[in-house]
Amino acid sequence: MNVSDSSCRILAGLLEARTGQQLTMSRRWRLETALASLLRERGIATLDELITILVMGKEPALSSLVVEALLNNETYFFRDRVPFDSLQAKLLAELAEARKETKTLRIWSAGCSTGQEAYSLAMLFAEQPLKWQGWKVEIVGTDVSAQAIRRAREGSYSQFEVQRGLGVTQMIRWFEENGDQWQAAPQLRSQVRFAVHNLLDPPHSGGQKFDVILCRNVLLYLSQEKRTLAFERLASALAPDGALMLGAGETVIGQTERFAADRANRGFYRLTDHAQADRRVA
Repeated sequence: MNVSDSSCRILAGLLEARTGQQLTMSRRWRLETALASLLRERGIATLDELITILVMGKEPALSSLVVEALLNNETYFFRDRVPFDSLQAKLLAELAEARKETKTLRIWSAGCSTGQEAYSLAMLFAEQPLKWQGWKVEIVGTDVSAQAIRRAREGSYSQFEVQRGLGVTQMIRWFEENGDQWQAAPQLRSQVRFAVHNLLDPPHSGGQKFDVILCRNVLLYLSQEKRTLAFERLASALAPDGALMLGAGETVIGQTERFAADRANRGFYRLTDHAQADRRVA
């Protein structure tokens, strides 16, 4: 199946208009694979035929399905394990001391895909019950993909998915085998709230700040302009002494003045004095 330049441009424009994500040249190879299943289900022979249907507006709901198919929902439990170890050993310890009076923590997993990251966070707390006894820990997972959020809420994963990042002990302890699926334990699911949300929109925080925000491997797909806006959104949602975790291939250098690297905790970023000053003025 050949993908014409005009088809690529239309699909790229649709994806960016709906999600803010760019379909870069390096990702165009995914078009055929990503859309093959949708074409078969709809009885559409070629991508050009699909584009014709989209352009003519014959099936308005089809454009949403196309966008869903083009989104990269790659994720797995405790992805790049080192940052999670650092989060548990250092940052959460610092926050526990700073929040010991209120015993309340709020964590946002932005771009959570099908939920593995949010459930990984829930496991960090569930595996230290004495340390967090009496605490109210709220974990919020959001993603622009409605299909991914539906799966995240179900908390049901295949054998392959549940094995990615989890040892046998964690699998058996926190997941229940149900046929060919593994369901997250009620204790984990009760600790996480999921919602559809575009990172470029104002946060669904109700004015409350998050103590930790994970936004990993999301900014890579945004243009410079939209990446700057995303950092603005993240900064507005983070507590003054909170921390932002980015993906291994992401940085704030040359991207924003809102955050600076946390020298004591690699892979984490803190609000800058510039961001704090803007907050006080606002």
